[in-house]
Amino acid sequence: MKQNRGIVICGLASLLGALWLAGCGKGKERAAEAEEEAPTPVTVETAVRGAIDRLISTDAVLYPVNQAPVSSKLSAPVTRVLVNRGDHVRAGQLLVVLESADLAAAANESQYQYQQSQANYDLLTGATVVDDRAKAEADVQTAQDELDAAKKLYDNRVAAQKEGAIAQKLVDDARLPMLQAQVQLAAARKHLDSLNQVSQKQSIRAAEATMNAAKAHYENASVQLSYAQVKSPISGVVADRTIYPGDTPVAGTPMLSIVDISQVVARANVPVNDASYIKLGRPARISGPDGDIPGVVTVVSPAVDPTTTTVQVWVKADNPGEKLKPGATVHVAIIAETIQDTMVVPASALLNGDEGGQKVMVIDKDSVAHEHMVSVGVRQGDRVQIVSGVSEGDQVVTSGGLGLDDKSKVTVQQPKSEDEDEDSDDDSDK
Repeated sequence: MKQNRGIVICGLASLLGALWLAGCGKGKERAAEAEEEAPTPVTVETAVRGAIDRLISTDAVLYPVNQAPVSSKLSAPVTRVLVNRGDHVRAGQLLVVLESADLAAAANESQYQYQQSQANYDLLTGATVVDDRAKAEADVQTAQDELDAAKKLYDNRVAAQKEGAIAQKLVDDARLPMLQAQVQLAAARKHLDSLNQVSQKQSIRAAEATMNAAKAHYENASVQLSYAQVKSPISGVVADRTIYPGDTPVAGTPMLSIVDISQVVARANVPVNDASYIKLGRPARISGPDGDIPGVVTVVSPAVDPTTTTVQVWVKADNPGEKLKPGATVHVAIIAETIQDTMVVPASALLNGDEGGQKVMVIDKDSVAHEHMVSVGVRQGDRVQIVSGVSEGDQVVTSGGLGLDDKSKVTVQQPKSEDEDEDSDDDSDK
Protein backbone atom coordinates (compact mmCIF):
# COMPACT_ATOMS: atom_id res chain seq x y z
CA MET A 1 0.00 0.00 0.00
CA LYS A 2 2.73 2.41 1.05
CA GLN A 3 4.74 1.37 -2.01
CA ASN A 4 1.85 2.14 -4.39
CA ARG A 5 1.32 5.55 -2.77
CA GLY A 6 4.97 6.43 -3.37
CA ILE A 7 4.71 5.47 -7.00
CA VAL A 8 1.65 7.68 -7.49
CA ILE A 9 3.35 10.66 -5.80
CA CYS A 10 6.43 10.31 -8.02
CA GLY A 11 4.22 10.15 -11.12
CA LEU A 12 2.38 13.29 -10.13
CA ALA A 13 5.64 15.11 -9.49
CA SER A 14 6.97 14.16 -12.93
CA LEU A 15 3.78 15.29 -14.59
CA LEU A 16 3.83 18.65 -12.81
CA GLY A 17 7.49 19.15 -13.77
CA ALA A 18 6.77 18.44 -17.42
CA LEU A 19 3.82 20.83 -17.42
CA TRP A 20 6.01 23.56 -15.82
CA LEU A 21 8.77 23.12 -18.39
CA ALA A 22 6.26 23.27 -21.22
CA GLY A 23 4.80 26.46 -19.83
CA CYS A 24 8.23 28.07 -19.53
CA GLY A 25 9.09 27.16 -23.16
CA LYS A 26 5.93 28.72 -24.53
CA GLY A 27 6.58 31.88 -22.51
CA LYS A 28 10.02 32.24 -24.00
CA GLU A 29 8.68 31.73 -27.51
CA ARG A 30 5.96 34.33 -26.97
CA ALA A 31 8.57 36.76 -25.58
CA ALA A 32 10.87 36.15 -28.57
CA GLU A 33 8.01 36.66 -30.99
CA ALA A 34 7.05 39.87 -29.23
CA GLU A 35 10.65 41.02 -29.33
CA GLU A 36 10.94 40.20 -33.06
CA GLU A 37 7.77 42.05 -33.84
CA ALA A 38 8.79 45.24 -31.95
CA PRO A 39 9.39 48.04 -34.51
CA THR A 40 12.86 49.58 -34.72
CA PRO A 41 13.05 53.31 -33.86
CA VAL A 42 14.62 55.37 -36.68
CA THR A 43 14.89 58.98 -37.82
CA VAL A 44 14.31 59.91 -41.44
CA GLU A 45 14.71 62.81 -43.86
CA THR A 46 13.12 63.44 -47.22
CA ALA A 47 15.12 63.03 -50.43
CA VAL A 48 14.85 66.29 -52.37
CA ARG A 49 15.99 67.69 -55.69
CA GLY A 50 18.40 70.60 -55.45
CA ALA A 51 21.88 71.89 -56.21
CA ILE A 52 25.16 70.50 -54.94
CA ASP A 53 28.72 71.67 -55.48
CA ARG A 54 31.54 69.52 -56.72
CA LEU A 55 34.18 70.54 -54.19
CA ILE A 56 37.84 69.73 -54.74
CA SER A 57 39.74 70.15 -51.50
CA THR A 58 43.50 69.94 -51.10
CA ASP A 59 46.45 71.51 -49.34
CA ALA A 60 48.37 74.35 -50.97
CA VAL A 61 51.37 76.59 -50.36
CA LEU A 62 50.97 80.37 -50.30
CA TYR A 63 52.99 82.70 -52.53
CA PRO A 64 52.90 86.51 -52.85
CA VAL A 65 50.94 87.85 -55.79
CA ASN A 66 54.10 89.68 -56.91
CA GLN A 67 57.71 89.81 -55.80
CA ALA A 68 60.91 91.41 -57.03
CA PRO A 69 64.57 91.23 -56.04
CA VAL A 70 66.17 94.69 -55.92
CA SER A 71 69.71 95.00 -57.28
CA SER A 72 71.92 97.70 -58.76
CA LYS A 73 73.48 97.85 -62.21
CA LEU A 74 76.51 99.52 -60.64
CA SER A 75 79.19 98.25 -58.31
CA ALA A 76 79.70 101.20 -55.99
CA PRO A 77 79.85 101.81 -52.22
CA VAL A 78 76.52 102.18 -50.41
CA THR A 79 76.07 105.58 -48.80
CA ARG A 80 72.50 105.23 -47.45
CA VAL A 81 69.87 102.53 -46.94
CA LEU A 82 66.46 104.12 -46.44
CA VAL A 83 64.33 101.07 -45.53
CA ASN A 84 64.39 98.10 -43.16
CA ARG A 85 62.87 94.65 -43.28
CA GLY A 86 59.11 94.81 -42.80
CA ASP A 87 58.72 98.35 -44.15
CA HIS A 88 55.96 99.01 -46.66
CA VAL A 89 57.17 100.69 -49.84
CA ARG A 90 55.52 101.97 -53.00
CA ALA A 91 56.62 101.57 -56.59
CA GLY A 92 59.32 104.12 -57.47
CA GLN A 93 60.26 104.84 -53.86
CA LEU A 94 63.98 105.47 -53.20
CA LEU A 95 65.49 102.57 -51.26
CA VAL A 96 69.30 102.73 -51.51
CA VAL A 97 71.79 105.47 -52.48
CA LEU A 98 75.22 104.58 -53.94
CA GLU A 99 78.37 106.70 -54.25
CA SER A 100 78.07 108.64 -57.55
CA ALA A 101 80.38 111.70 -57.56
CA ASP A 102 82.36 110.43 -60.59
CA LEU A 103 79.17 109.62 -62.46
CA ALA A 104 77.76 113.07 -61.76
CA ALA A 105 80.93 114.69 -63.14
CA ALA A 106 80.79 112.55 -66.27
CA ALA A 107 77.14 113.44 -66.76
CA ASN A 108 77.91 117.17 -66.46
CA GLU A 109 80.74 116.92 -69.01
CA SER A 110 78.50 115.09 -71.44
CA GLN A 111 75.80 117.69 -70.96
CA TYR A 112 78.17 120.53 -71.86
CA GLN A 113 79.39 118.68 -74.94
CA TYR A 114 75.84 118.16 -76.04
CA GLN A 115 75.01 121.83 -75.53
CA GLN A 116 78.07 122.85 -77.54
CA SER A 117 77.21 120.59 -80.48
CA GLN A 118 73.63 121.79 -80.37
CA ALA A 119 74.81 125.41 -80.56
CA ASN A 120 77.08 124.61 -83.56
CA TYR A 121 74.17 122.96 -85.33
CA ASP A 122 71.91 125.93 -84.69
CA LEU A 123 74.61 128.32 -85.91
CA LEU A 124 75.18 126.30 -89.07
CA THR A 125 71.51 125.93 -89.98
CA GLY A 126 70.42 129.36 -88.77
CA ALA A 127 73.29 131.62 -89.94
CA THR A 128 76.22 130.08 -91.83
CA VAL A 129 74.18 128.17 -94.36
CA VAL A 130 71.90 131.12 -95.00
CA ASP A 131 74.80 133.54 -95.39
CA ASP A 132 76.70 131.24 -97.75
CA ARG A 133 73.65 130.76 -99.92
CA ALA A 134 72.92 134.49 -100.02
CA LYS A 135 76.54 135.28 -101.00
CA ALA A 136 76.52 132.62 -103.72
CA GLU A 137 73.24 133.96 -105.12
CA ALA A 138 74.69 137.49 -105.07
CA ASP A 139 77.79 136.31 -106.93
CA VAL A 140 75.61 134.77 -109.62
CA GLN A 141 73.63 137.98 -109.99
CA THR A 142 76.82 140.08 -110.23
CA ALA A 143 78.30 137.78 -112.86
CA GLN A 144 75.06 137.92 -114.80
CA ASP A 145 75.06 141.73 -114.76
CA GLU A 146 78.67 141.88 -115.92
CA LEU A 147 77.92 139.45 -118.72
CA ASP A 148 74.91 141.49 -119.84
CA ALA A 149 77.01 144.71 -119.94
CA ALA A 150 79.89 143.07 -121.80
CA LYS A 151 77.54 141.46 -124.32
CA LYS A 152 75.76 144.78 -124.94
CA LEU A 153 79.06 146.53 -125.61
CA TYR A 154 80.16 143.75 -127.94
CA ASP A 155 76.88 143.80 -129.87
CA ASN A 156 77.10 147.62 -130.36
CA ARG A 157 80.66 147.43 -131.72
CA VAL A 158 79.75 144.61 -134.07
CA ALA A 159 76.93 146.75 -135.49
CA ALA A 160 79.21 149.81 -135.80
CA GLN A 161 81.93 147.79 -137.54
CA LYS A 162 79.43 146.53 -140.10
CA GLU A 163 78.60 150.16 -140.90
CA GLY A 164 82.33 150.94 -141.21
CA ALA A 165 82.31 153.28 -138.25
CA ILE A 166 84.95 151.44 -136.19
CA ALA A 167 87.86 149.11 -136.81
CA GLN A 168 87.76 145.30 -136.28
CA LYS A 169 90.28 145.60 -133.48
CA LEU A 170 87.74 147.39 -131.26
CA VAL A 171 85.26 144.56 -131.84
CA ASP A 172 87.84 141.99 -130.81
CA ASP A 173 88.70 144.03 -127.72
CA ALA A 174 85.00 143.96 -126.63
CA ARG A 175 84.65 140.21 -127.26
CA LEU A 176 87.25 139.14 -124.66
CA PRO A 177 85.49 140.74 -121.60
CA MET A 178 82.24 139.12 -122.70
CA LEU A 179 83.81 135.67 -122.75
CA GLN A 180 85.39 136.26 -119.34
CA ALA A 181 81.99 137.31 -117.94
CA GLN A 182 80.45 134.11 -119.29
CA VAL A 183 83.09 132.02 -117.51
CA GLN A 184 82.54 133.87 -114.21
CA LEU A 185 78.76 133.41 -114.44
CA ALA A 186 79.15 129.68 -115.05
CA ALA A 187 81.48 129.37 -112.03
CA ALA A 188 79.10 131.33 -109.79
CA ARG A 189 76.15 129.15 -110.81
CA LYS A 190 78.12 125.96 -110.23
CA HIS A 191 79.10 127.15 -106.76
CA LEU A 192 75.46 127.95 -105.93
CA ASP A 193 74.31 124.54 -107.19
CA SER A 194 76.98 122.85 -105.10
CA LEU A 195 75.81 124.63 -101.97
CA ASN A 196 72.17 123.75 -102.61
CA GLN A 197 72.66 120.13 -103.61
CA VAL A 198 75.73 118.77 -101.78
CA SER A 199 77.87 120.99 -99.62
CA GLN A 200 75.31 122.54 -97.33
CA LYS A 201 73.30 119.29 -96.96
CA GLN A 202 76.41 117.36 -95.97
CA SER A 203 77.48 120.09 -93.56
CA ILE A 204 74.05 120.08 -91.93
CA ARG A 205 74.03 116.27 -91.78
CA ALA A 206 77.48 116.17 -90.21
CA ALA A 207 76.55 118.79 -87.63
CA GLU A 208 73.33 116.97 -86.84
CA ALA A 209 75.16 113.65 -86.40
CA THR A 210 77.66 115.27 -84.05
CA MET A 211 74.83 116.77 -82.02
CA ASN A 212 72.95 113.44 -81.82
CA ALA A 213 76.09 111.59 -80.76
CA ALA A 214 76.68 114.12 -77.99
CA LYS A 215 73.04 113.80 -76.92
CA ALA A 216 73.26 110.00 -76.74
CA HIS A 217 76.47 110.23 -74.71
CA TYR A 218 74.81 112.65 -72.31
CA GLU A 219 71.72 110.44 -71.96
CA ASN A 220 73.90 107.40 -71.28
CA ALA A 221 75.82 109.28 -68.60
CA SER A 222 72.53 110.43 -67.04
CA VAL A 223 71.22 106.87 -66.97
CA GLN A 224 74.43 105.65 -65.34
CA LEU A 225 74.04 108.37 -62.73
CA SER A 226 70.40 107.35 -62.10
CA TYR A 227 71.55 103.80 -61.30
CA ALA A 228 73.14 105.20 -58.14
CA GLN A 229 69.63 105.72 -56.78
CA VAL A 230 68.04 102.31 -56.36
CA LYS A 231 64.23 102.47 -56.38
CA SER A 232 61.51 99.92 -55.69
CA PRO A 233 60.11 98.30 -58.84
CA ILE A 234 56.81 97.36 -57.14
CA SER A 235 54.68 98.26 -54.14
CA GLY A 236 54.93 95.84 -51.25
CA VAL A 237 56.85 94.92 -48.12
CA VAL A 238 60.61 94.63 -47.65
CA ALA A 239 61.06 90.91 -47.04
CA ASP A 240 64.86 90.79 -46.96
CA ARG A 241 67.80 93.18 -46.70
CA THR A 242 71.43 92.10 -47.12
CA ILE A 243 73.37 95.40 -47.42
CA TYR A 244 74.43 98.22 -45.10
CA PRO A 245 76.16 101.60 -45.59
CA GLY A 246 79.78 101.05 -46.61
CA ASP A 247 79.14 97.79 -48.41
CA THR A 248 80.04 97.53 -52.09
CA PRO A 249 77.55 95.10 -53.61
CA VAL A 250 78.35 93.39 -56.87
CA ALA A 251 76.31 94.65 -59.80
CA GLY A 252 73.27 92.45 -60.32
CA THR A 253 73.39 90.94 -56.82
CA PRO A 254 70.08 91.35 -54.91
CA MET A 255 70.34 93.85 -52.07
CA LEU A 256 66.68 93.81 -51.04
CA SER A 257 63.62 91.69 -51.71
CA ILE A 258 60.15 93.22 -52.08
CA VAL A 259 56.98 91.11 -51.88
CA ASP A 260 53.43 92.23 -52.56
CA ILE A 261 51.16 90.34 -50.16
CA SER A 262 48.07 92.51 -50.58
CA GLN A 263 46.94 89.40 -52.44
CA VAL A 264 48.22 85.84 -52.19
CA VAL A 265 48.30 82.90 -54.56
CA ALA A 266 47.72 79.40 -53.22
CA ARG A 267 49.45 76.85 -55.44
CA ALA A 268 47.92 73.40 -55.12
CA ASN A 269 48.82 70.10 -56.77
CA VAL A 270 45.54 68.50 -57.81
CA PRO A 271 45.09 64.93 -59.10
CA VAL A 272 44.55 64.76 -62.84
CA ASN A 273 40.97 63.45 -62.62
CA ASP A 274 39.90 66.26 -60.28
CA ALA A 275 41.77 68.91 -62.27
CA SER A 276 39.75 68.03 -65.39
CA TYR A 277 36.70 69.63 -63.75
CA ILE A 278 38.45 72.90 -62.80
CA LYS A 279 38.14 75.91 -65.10
CA LEU A 280 39.60 79.39 -64.94
CA GLY A 281 37.50 81.84 -62.95
CA ARG A 282 35.87 79.20 -60.71
CA PRO A 283 35.27 80.34 -57.11
CA ALA A 284 37.31 78.89 -54.29
CA ARG A 285 38.04 79.35 -50.58
CA ILE A 286 41.34 79.53 -48.74
CA SER A 287 41.44 78.70 -45.05
CA GLY A 288 42.68 81.64 -42.98
CA PRO A 289 43.28 82.43 -39.31
CA ASP A 290 39.95 84.27 -39.13
CA GLY A 291 37.94 81.95 -41.35
CA ASP A 292 37.72 81.17 -45.03
CA ILE A 293 38.79 83.82 -47.57
CA PRO A 294 37.09 83.85 -50.99
CA GLY A 295 39.32 83.42 -54.02
CA VAL A 296 39.25 82.58 -57.69
CA VAL A 297 41.11 80.11 -59.90
CA THR A 298 43.62 82.01 -62.05
CA VAL A 299 45.87 79.24 -63.41
CA VAL A 300 45.28 75.62 -64.39
CA SER A 301 48.53 74.18 -65.68
CA PRO A 302 48.20 72.53 -69.09
CA ALA A 303 50.92 70.02 -68.18
CA VAL A 304 51.00 67.13 -65.74
CA ASP A 305 53.91 66.81 -63.32
CA PRO A 306 55.38 63.41 -64.24
CA THR A 307 56.83 62.85 -60.75
CA THR A 308 53.53 63.36 -58.89
CA THR A 309 51.02 62.91 -61.75
CA THR A 310 49.25 66.04 -60.56
CA VAL A 311 48.28 69.36 -62.15
CA GLN A 312 49.20 72.64 -60.50
CA VAL A 313 46.26 74.98 -59.88
CA TRP A 314 46.57 78.57 -58.62
CA VAL A 315 43.93 80.29 -56.51
CA LYS A 316 44.30 84.03 -55.98
CA ALA A 317 42.63 85.81 -53.05
CA ASP A 318 42.74 89.16 -51.30
CA ASN A 319 44.76 89.22 -48.10
CA PRO A 320 43.09 91.73 -45.76
CA GLY A 321 45.41 92.74 -42.96
CA GLU A 322 48.19 90.70 -44.63
CA LYS A 323 47.46 87.86 -42.19
CA LEU A 324 48.25 85.13 -44.72
CA LYS A 325 52.01 84.73 -45.00
CA PRO A 326 53.89 83.39 -48.04
CA GLY A 327 55.35 79.95 -47.46
CA ALA A 328 52.53 78.83 -45.18
CA THR A 329 50.48 75.71 -45.93
CA VAL A 330 46.72 76.24 -46.19
CA HIS A 331 43.68 74.26 -47.16
CA VAL A 332 41.96 75.17 -50.43
CA ALA A 333 38.43 74.23 -51.49
CA ILE A 334 37.60 74.80 -55.16
CA ILE A 335 34.02 74.77 -56.40
CA ALA A 336 34.73 73.00 -59.69
CA GLU A 337 31.06 73.01 -60.75
CA THR A 338 27.55 73.35 -59.37
CA ILE A 339 25.22 70.49 -60.31
CA GLN A 340 21.64 71.75 -60.53
CA ASP A 341 18.35 69.86 -60.07
CA THR A 342 19.79 66.59 -58.80
CA MET A 343 18.73 64.15 -56.04
CA VAL A 344 20.30 64.99 -52.69
CA VAL A 345 20.15 63.09 -49.37
CA PRO A 346 22.05 63.38 -46.08
CA ALA A 347 25.39 61.57 -46.11
CA SER A 348 24.33 59.78 -42.91
CA ALA A 349 21.73 57.86 -44.94
CA LEU A 350 24.41 55.90 -46.80
CA LEU A 351 25.08 52.33 -45.65
CA ASN A 352 27.38 49.61 -46.93
CA GLY A 353 25.56 46.96 -48.95
CA ASP A 354 25.77 43.30 -47.92
CA GLU A 355 27.31 42.35 -51.26
CA GLY A 356 29.31 45.51 -51.83
CA GLY A 357 28.23 48.92 -53.04
CA GLN A 358 26.12 51.32 -51.03
CA LYS A 359 22.49 51.39 -50.04
CA VAL A 360 19.86 53.45 -48.22
CA MET A 361 16.83 52.31 -46.28
CA VAL A 362 13.59 53.87 -47.53
CA ILE A 363 10.51 53.91 -45.28
CA ASP A 364 7.12 53.48 -46.92
CA LYS A 365 3.76 54.77 -45.70
CA ASP A 366 3.24 51.59 -43.65
CA SER A 367 6.47 52.21 -41.68
CA VAL A 368 8.25 49.34 -43.38
CA ALA A 369 11.92 49.68 -44.34
CA HIS A 370 12.99 48.79 -47.88
CA GLU A 371 16.59 48.37 -48.98
CA HIS A 372 17.55 50.45 -52.05
CA MET A 373 20.94 50.02 -53.69
CA VAL A 374 22.14 53.44 -54.87
CA SER A 375 24.71 55.00 -57.17
CA VAL A 376 26.48 57.87 -55.41
CA GLY A 377 27.74 61.01 -57.13
CA VAL A 378 29.17 64.18 -55.65
CA ARG A 379 29.63 64.67 -51.91
CA GLN A 380 29.51 68.07 -50.27
CA GLY A 381 29.88 68.16 -46.52
CA ASP A 382 26.94 66.30 -44.93
CA ARG A 383 25.07 66.02 -48.25
CA VAL A 384 25.51 63.56 -51.08
CA GLN A 385 24.19 63.28 -54.64
CA ILE A 386 22.24 60.13 -55.49
CA VAL A 387 22.49 59.37 -59.19
CA SER A 388 20.06 56.44 -59.07
CA GLY A 389 18.14 54.35 -56.53
CA VAL A 390 16.12 57.07 -54.77
CA SER A 391 13.14 59.11 -55.91
CA GLU A 392 12.13 62.58 -54.89
CA GLY A 393 10.08 62.53 -51.71
CA ASP A 394 11.42 59.19 -50.44
CA GLN A 395 11.87 59.00 -46.66
CA VAL A 396 15.42 57.76 -46.11
CA VAL A 397 16.70 56.54 -42.76
CA THR A 398 19.41 58.81 -41.33
CA SER A 399 19.70 57.19 -37.90
CA GLY A 400 18.95 53.62 -36.79
CA GLY A 401 19.49 52.04 -40.19
CA LEU A 402 22.64 50.13 -39.27
CA GLY A 403 21.69 46.43 -39.01
CA LEU A 404 18.13 47.10 -40.14
CA ASP A 405 16.85 44.28 -42.33
CA ASP A 406 14.87 44.70 -45.50
CA LYS A 407 11.08 44.89 -44.88
CA SER A 408 11.53 45.46 -41.15
CA LYS A 409 8.91 47.38 -39.22
CA VAL A 410 10.09 50.71 -37.88
CA THR A 411 8.80 53.57 -35.86
CA VAL A 412 9.77 57.01 -37.08
CA GLN A 413 11.07 59.35 -34.41
CA GLN A 414 11.63 63.05 -34.62
CA PRO A 415 15.34 63.96 -34.64
CA LYS A 416 16.56 65.45 -31.41
CA SER A 417 17.17 69.17 -31.31
CA GLU A 418 20.52 70.56 -30.21
CA ASP A 419 19.05 71.53 -26.82
CA GLU A 420 17.85 67.98 -26.24
CA ASP A 421 21.26 66.61 -27.18
CA GLU A 422 22.91 68.93 -24.66
CA ASP A 423 20.43 67.89 -21.94
CA SER A 424 21.07 64.20 -22.60
CA ASP A 425 24.83 64.81 -22.43
CA ASP A 426 24.40 66.58 -19.07
CA ASP A 427 22.32 63.65 -17.71
CA SER A 428 24.94 61.15 -18.83
CA ASP A 429 27.64 63.18 -17.10
CA LYS A 430 25.64 63.07 -13.88
